[in-house]
Amino acid sequence: MVPRPEVPGLAPRAIVQREPGLLTGVIFDVDGVLLASPHERAWREALTGFADPAQFTTALYQAKVAGKSRLEGARAALGALGVAHWETRANAYAQAKQARLEALITRGGVRAFPDALRLVTDLVSLGLPMAVASASKNASAMLRAVSLPEGGRLADAFAVEICGRDLARGKPDPEIFRLAAAELGVAPGQCLVIEDATSGIMAARAAGMTALGVARLNDAEPLAAAGADLVVSSLDEISLSGLKQGRICVRSAGSDLET
Repeated sequence: MVPRPEVPGLAPRAIVQREPGLLTGVIFDVDGVLLASPHERAWREALTGFADPAQFTTALYQAKVAGKSRLEGARAALGALGVAHWETRANAYAQAKQARLEALITRGGVRAFPDALRLVTDLVSLGLPMAVASASKNASAMLRAVSLPEGGRLADAFAVEICGRDLARGKPDPEIFRLAAAELGVAPGQCLVIEDATSGIMAARAAGMTALGVARLNDAEPLAAAGADLVVSSLDEISLSGLKQGRICVRSAGSDLET
Protein backbone atom coordinates (compact mmCIF):
# COMPACT_ATOMS: atom_id res chain seq x y z
CA MET A 1 0.00 0.00 0.00
CA VAL A 2 1.25 3.48 -0.81
CA PRO A 3 2.21 5.08 2.52
CA ARG A 4 0.27 8.16 3.46
CA PRO A 5 2.46 11.15 4.34
CA GLU A 6 2.16 12.32 7.92
CA VAL A 7 -0.93 14.47 8.16
CA PRO A 8 -0.94 17.42 10.57
CA GLY A 9 -3.77 18.15 12.95
CA LEU A 10 -6.41 20.77 12.33
CA ALA A 11 -3.93 23.62 12.76
CA PRO A 12 -1.54 24.16 9.81
CA ARG A 13 2.11 23.33 10.42
CA ALA A 14 4.64 26.09 10.63
CA ILE A 15 5.77 27.28 7.20
CA VAL A 16 8.82 25.35 6.02
CA GLN A 17 11.75 27.72 5.57
CA ARG A 18 14.02 26.45 2.83
CA GLU A 19 16.19 27.89 0.11
CA PRO A 20 14.11 30.42 -1.89
CA GLY A 21 13.04 29.15 -5.28
CA LEU A 22 13.14 25.44 -4.48
CA LEU A 23 9.90 23.52 -4.96
CA THR A 24 9.11 21.55 -1.82
CA GLY A 25 5.37 20.91 -2.15
CA VAL A 26 2.98 19.94 -4.94
CA ILE A 27 -0.70 20.88 -5.27
CA PHE A 28 -2.88 19.00 -7.76
CA ASP A 29 -6.15 20.05 -9.30
CA VAL A 30 -8.46 17.04 -9.57
CA ASP A 31 -10.77 17.13 -12.57
CA GLY A 32 -8.76 17.00 -15.80
CA VAL A 33 -5.42 16.54 -14.02
CA LEU A 34 -5.79 13.48 -11.80
CA LEU A 35 -9.17 12.25 -12.95
CA ALA A 36 -11.10 12.10 -16.18
CA SER A 37 -14.14 12.62 -14.00
CA PRO A 38 -17.68 12.84 -15.36
CA HIS A 39 -18.19 16.50 -14.41
CA GLU A 40 -18.25 17.80 -17.99
CA ARG A 41 -20.60 15.05 -19.09
CA ALA A 42 -22.90 15.71 -16.12
CA TRP A 43 -23.05 19.44 -16.86
CA ARG A 44 -23.86 18.69 -20.51
CA GLU A 45 -26.55 16.08 -19.90
CA ALA A 46 -28.20 18.17 -17.17
CA LEU A 47 -28.79 20.97 -19.69
CA THR A 48 -31.85 19.19 -21.05
CA GLY A 49 -34.78 21.50 -20.32
CA PHE A 50 -32.52 24.55 -20.04
CA ALA A 51 -30.72 24.60 -23.40
CA ASP A 52 -29.48 22.30 -26.15
CA PRO A 53 -26.89 19.98 -24.49
CA ALA A 54 -24.87 20.00 -27.71
CA GLN A 55 -24.06 23.66 -27.02
CA PHE A 56 -22.09 22.67 -23.91
CA THR A 57 -18.72 22.08 -25.55
CA THR A 58 -15.44 21.10 -23.94
CA ALA A 59 -14.13 24.58 -24.77
CA LEU A 60 -17.03 26.19 -22.91
CA TYR A 61 -16.51 23.88 -19.94
CA GLN A 62 -12.80 24.71 -19.72
CA ALA A 63 -13.27 28.45 -20.17
CA LYS A 64 -16.39 29.09 -18.09
CA VAL A 65 -17.06 26.24 -15.66
CA ALA A 66 -13.90 24.33 -14.70
CA GLY A 67 -12.58 25.29 -11.28
CA LYS A 68 -15.77 26.97 -10.11
CA SER A 69 -18.17 25.88 -7.40
CA ARG A 70 -21.37 24.13 -8.47
CA LEU A 71 -23.58 27.20 -8.34
CA GLU A 72 -20.95 29.48 -9.84
CA GLY A 73 -20.48 26.96 -12.65
CA ALA A 74 -24.22 26.79 -13.30
CA ARG A 75 -24.48 30.56 -13.47
CA ALA A 76 -21.48 30.83 -15.76
CA ALA A 77 -22.73 28.11 -18.13
CA LEU A 78 -26.29 29.38 -18.44
CA GLY A 79 -25.09 32.96 -18.83
CA ALA A 80 -22.60 32.00 -21.53
CA LEU A 81 -25.30 30.08 -23.40
CA GLY A 82 -27.71 33.01 -23.25
CA VAL A 83 -30.40 31.09 -21.38
CA ALA A 84 -33.37 33.29 -20.50
CA HIS A 85 -33.67 34.15 -16.80
CA TRP A 86 -30.43 32.30 -16.11
CA GLU A 87 -29.94 34.05 -12.77
CA THR A 88 -33.08 32.48 -11.27
CA ARG A 89 -32.66 29.11 -13.03
CA ALA A 90 -29.03 28.49 -12.05
CA ASN A 91 -29.85 26.75 -8.78
CA ALA A 92 -32.15 24.25 -10.49
CA TYR A 93 -29.48 23.55 -13.12
CA ALA A 94 -26.85 23.05 -10.41
CA GLN A 95 -29.10 20.54 -8.63
CA ALA A 96 -29.80 18.68 -11.88
CA LYS A 97 -26.08 18.49 -12.60
CA GLN A 98 -25.36 17.10 -9.12
CA ALA A 99 -28.01 14.39 -9.48
CA ARG A 100 -26.60 13.43 -12.87
CA LEU A 101 -23.04 13.36 -11.53
CA GLU A 102 -23.94 11.14 -8.59
CA ALA A 103 -25.60 8.70 -10.98
CA LEU A 104 -22.49 8.60 -13.18
CA ILE A 105 -20.18 8.07 -10.18
CA THR A 106 -22.37 5.22 -8.91
CA ARG A 107 -22.11 3.58 -12.32
CA GLY A 108 -18.30 3.69 -12.17
CA GLY A 109 -17.84 6.75 -14.33
CA VAL A 110 -14.62 7.91 -12.65
CA ARG A 111 -11.30 7.14 -14.36
CA ALA A 112 -7.81 8.23 -13.38
CA PHE A 113 -5.25 9.33 -15.95
CA PRO A 114 -2.44 6.72 -15.97
CA ASP A 115 0.28 9.39 -16.21
CA ALA A 116 -1.16 11.11 -13.14
CA LEU A 117 -1.09 7.88 -11.14
CA ARG A 118 2.53 7.33 -12.13
CA LEU A 119 3.54 10.85 -11.10
CA VAL A 120 1.72 10.64 -7.76
CA THR A 121 3.41 7.30 -7.01
CA ASP A 122 6.83 8.75 -7.88
CA LEU A 123 6.26 11.86 -5.75
CA VAL A 124 5.30 9.67 -2.79
CA SER A 125 8.62 7.85 -3.20
CA LEU A 126 10.44 11.18 -3.33
CA GLY A 127 8.78 12.24 -0.10
CA LEU A 128 7.37 15.49 -1.47
CA PRO A 129 4.28 16.62 0.46
CA MET A 130 1.21 16.78 -1.77
CA ALA A 131 -2.23 18.36 -1.63
CA VAL A 132 -5.32 18.23 -3.81
CA ALA A 133 -7.37 21.39 -4.31
CA SER A 134 -10.74 21.39 -6.04
CA ALA A 135 -13.94 23.39 -5.78
CA SER A 136 -15.92 20.19 -6.34
CA LYS A 137 -17.76 18.75 -3.36
CA ASN A 138 -17.61 15.39 -5.14
CA ALA A 139 -13.82 15.28 -5.51
CA SER A 140 -13.17 13.46 -2.24
CA ALA A 141 -15.54 10.61 -3.10
CA MET A 142 -14.05 10.31 -6.57
CA LEU A 143 -10.49 10.18 -5.25
CA ARG A 144 -11.47 7.41 -2.83
CA ALA A 145 -12.97 5.46 -5.73
CA VAL A 146 -9.62 5.18 -7.54
CA SER A 147 -6.91 2.66 -6.64
CA LEU A 148 -3.16 3.21 -6.99
CA PRO A 149 -1.11 0.69 -9.02
CA GLU A 150 0.78 -0.43 -5.91
CA GLY A 151 -2.38 -0.70 -3.83
CA GLY A 152 -4.31 1.68 -1.63
CA ARG A 153 -6.55 4.57 -2.62
CA LEU A 154 -5.50 7.62 -4.57
CA ALA A 155 -6.86 9.81 -1.77
CA ASP A 156 -4.35 8.28 0.66
CA ALA A 157 -1.38 9.71 -1.24
CA PHE A 158 -2.19 13.29 -0.22
CA ALA A 159 -1.37 14.90 3.11
CA VAL A 160 -3.89 17.70 2.56
CA GLU A 161 -7.26 17.73 0.83
CA ILE A 162 -8.95 21.04 0.04
CA CYS A 163 -12.04 19.82 -1.79
CA GLY A 164 -15.52 21.29 -1.79
CA ARG A 165 -14.90 23.74 1.01
CA ASP A 166 -17.07 26.83 1.25
CA LEU A 167 -14.53 29.42 0.21
CA ALA A 168 -15.37 33.06 -0.42
CA ARG A 169 -13.99 33.07 -3.96
CA GLY A 170 -13.29 30.47 -6.62
CA LYS A 171 -10.50 30.28 -9.19
CA PRO A 172 -8.93 32.41 -10.64
CA ASP A 173 -8.80 33.79 -7.11
CA PRO A 174 -5.80 32.23 -5.30
CA GLU A 175 -7.63 31.49 -2.02
CA ILE A 176 -7.86 27.71 -2.50
CA PHE A 177 -4.15 27.33 -3.30
CA ARG A 178 -3.02 29.60 -0.47
CA LEU A 179 -5.08 27.48 1.92
CA ALA A 180 -3.54 24.28 0.54
CA ALA A 181 -0.01 25.67 0.99
CA ALA A 182 -0.76 26.75 4.56
CA GLU A 183 -2.07 23.32 5.52
CA LEU A 184 0.91 21.64 3.85
CA GLY A 185 3.23 23.91 5.82
CA VAL A 186 5.01 25.01 2.63
CA ALA A 187 5.61 28.62 1.60
CA PRO A 188 3.61 29.64 -1.52
CA GLY A 189 6.79 30.40 -3.44
CA GLN A 190 7.91 26.80 -2.92
CA CYS A 191 4.70 25.20 -4.21
CA LEU A 192 4.14 23.68 -7.63
CA VAL A 193 0.51 23.73 -8.82
CA ILE A 194 -0.55 21.29 -11.54
CA GLU A 195 -3.61 22.50 -13.45
CA ASP A 196 -5.42 21.93 -16.73
CA ALA A 197 -7.61 25.06 -16.76
CA THR A 198 -6.62 28.65 -17.44
CA SER A 199 -8.49 29.82 -14.33
CA GLY A 200 -6.39 27.44 -12.23
CA ILE A 201 -3.14 28.63 -13.80
CA MET A 202 -4.12 32.23 -13.09
CA ALA A 203 -4.98 31.34 -9.49
CA ALA A 204 -1.62 29.63 -8.99
CA ARG A 205 0.30 32.60 -10.34
CA ALA A 206 -1.77 35.00 -8.23
CA ALA A 207 -0.77 32.93 -5.19
CA GLY A 208 2.91 33.36 -6.09
CA MET A 209 3.32 29.69 -6.99
CA THR A 210 4.92 27.87 -9.90
CA ALA A 211 2.27 26.74 -12.38
CA LEU A 212 2.44 23.62 -14.55
CA GLY A 213 -0.18 23.38 -17.28
CA VAL A 214 -1.38 19.99 -18.53
CA ALA A 215 -2.64 20.39 -22.09
CA ARG A 216 -4.70 17.23 -22.40
CA LEU A 217 -7.02 18.97 -24.89
CA ASN A 218 -4.35 20.41 -27.19
CA ASP A 219 -4.79 23.72 -25.39
CA ALA A 220 -1.15 24.55 -24.68
CA GLU A 221 -1.42 28.09 -26.04
CA PRO A 222 -4.17 29.35 -23.69
CA LEU A 223 -2.47 27.70 -20.70
CA ALA A 224 0.80 29.44 -21.57
CA ALA A 225 -1.03 32.72 -22.14
CA ALA A 226 -2.63 32.38 -18.69
CA GLY A 227 0.86 32.34 -17.18
CA ALA A 228 1.92 28.70 -16.94
CA ASP A 229 5.65 28.39 -16.24
CA LEU A 230 5.71 25.14 -18.20
CA VAL A 231 3.11 23.32 -20.31
CA VAL A 232 3.18 19.58 -21.07
CA SER A 233 0.76 17.27 -22.83
CA SER A 234 1.48 14.39 -20.43
CA LEU A 235 2.75 14.27 -16.86
CA ASP A 236 5.17 11.58 -18.01
CA GLU A 237 7.19 14.42 -19.54
CA ILE A 238 8.16 15.79 -16.13
CA SER A 239 11.71 15.15 -14.93
CA LEU A 240 11.72 13.40 -11.57
CA SER A 241 15.37 14.26 -11.05
CA GLY A 242 14.44 17.90 -11.58
CA LEU A 243 11.69 17.69 -8.98
CA LYS A 244 14.09 16.01 -6.60
CA GLN A 245 16.32 19.08 -7.00
CA GLY A 246 13.38 21.40 -6.36
CA ARG A 247 12.69 22.57 -9.89
CA ILE A 248 10.27 21.81 -12.70
CA CYS A 249 11.52 20.78 -16.14
CA VAL A 250 10.99 18.15 -18.80
CA ARG A 251 13.02 15.01 -19.22
CA SER A 252 14.96 14.43 -22.40
CA ALA A 253 13.91 11.62 -24.73
CA GLY A 254 14.55 8.17 -23.32
CA SER A 255 15.87 9.40 -20.00
CA ASP A 256 15.06 11.38 -16.89
CA LEU A 257 17.68 14.03 -17.56
CA GLU A 258 16.55 17.62 -17.82
CA THR A 259 16.56 19.51 -21.07
